[in-house]
Amino acid sequence: MKNVYIIGVGMTRFGKYLDRNMKSLVTEATDAALNHAGLERKDIQVAAVGNAYQGIVTGQESIRGQVVLRSMGIGDIPVTNVENACASSSTAAQVLWMDIALGLHDIGLALGMEKMYMEDREKRLSLFSSSMDVEVMEKVMKAIKGMSGQKEEGEKEKDEESGGKPKKKRSAFMDVYAMGAKMWMDQYGLTQRQLAMVAGKNQTNGSLNPYAQYQKAMTVEEVLAAPEVAYPLTRPMCSPVGDGAAAAVFCSEDYLKRVGPAKPIKIRAIELGSGMDRAMDAPDLGVRLSKRIYEKAGLGPEDINVAEVHDASAWSEIRAYEDMGFCGEGEGGEFIEKGHSQLTGKLPVNTSGGLEAKGHPVGATGIGQMAEIVWQLRGEADKRQIDNPRIGMCENGGGNIGIEEASMVISILEKV
Repeated sequence: MKNVYIIGVGMTRFGKYLDRNMKSLVTEATDAALNHAGLERKDIQVAAVGNAYQGIVTGQESIRGQVVLRSMGIGDIPVTNVENACASSSTAAQVLWMDIALGLHDIGLALGMEKMYMEDREKRLSLFSSSMDVEVMEKVMKAIKGMSGQKEEGEKEKDEESGGKPKKKRSAFMDVYAMGAKMWMDQYGLTQRQLAMVAGKNQTNGSLNPYAQYQKAMTVEEVLAAPEVAYPLTRPMCSPVGDGAAAAVFCSEDYLKRVGPAKPIKIRAIELGSGMDRAMDAPDLGVRLSKRIYEKAGLGPEDINVAEVHDASAWSEIRAYEDMGFCGEGEGGEFIEKGHSQLTGKLPVNTSGGLEAKGHPVGATGIGQMAEIVWQLRGEADKRQIDNPRIGMCENGGGNIGIEEASMVISILEKV
């Protein structure tokens, strides 16, 4: 396999765009990535496009990548459409990496896109439930609520706007995250305040990021005082629904030698994994996959200088600290409390604001993470720039199978 590099990234600000279509968002992100790489649309030889929910939201299926790229005048190239829950665009990046690493093409576009925000709240929240096994979802959710002690009353509130039907207050995944957080509170002494420290860090980092959906710094006390979603999670501890697009330009080493773009970022390793049925005390997907990628990259967690992890909730970031080997199991609360993941800490995590502040337009999230790491490694992160990082990691998981994620992609990027 040949070496592959990222030479340009771009993204829209994540947010709520009722007045914009997907083509508009993709054009903005793609042109920004091409400008960053010093290239034009005609230079793209191959594309992989990640998206999760447009079949449900707009009815557009099968050819989503071709549709948006054609609107930009990009056609007659191989386009692979990738759908893999929250890991859709990071999986698209893995597909493109394989293409270029095998020597099939020299210049490629990895694209992530999603429009999720709509006025129909019921339909909006139902998007996430579609990333579970729908045949057993009701049984699984009842078991989760039983294990977590989650109250049912909130689900039975009536919503006048929906004709008196039961009101959905949150996505099903927030109950899953709340259960995990409560388990860690019982087993390891994780506290709600430590969860609030994660969210406060991320909301503050987001305030420094012009691409973040939320750009307001928050204190720990403000996070704790916010409305509850599912105990122990308050609203700032949970990722919002939004829209957006993110793009990255990949190139081969041969192209790099011929043209020599400034500040190339090497893809040291990228690994895709899927969930499985396992015992509660067996290593989960994040642990298994991180071990594989460290072995392939010839690195360890001690070599990572900056990371973007899938903090769909503050609890998810705590678990990622442990799964990625940044600390031991059960030590995630102590890791945040000691300030290790702050911008000035020993291993800054979610410098972008993470999903909690930057937002989580599902199909765009993975490439959005890569964009942040590229900016950090190139010294282009402005007010949130950390001190001279060399190795960065992205961890992007999504969907649910049993008691773990259905899919996950981890990538390790290196400043050349």
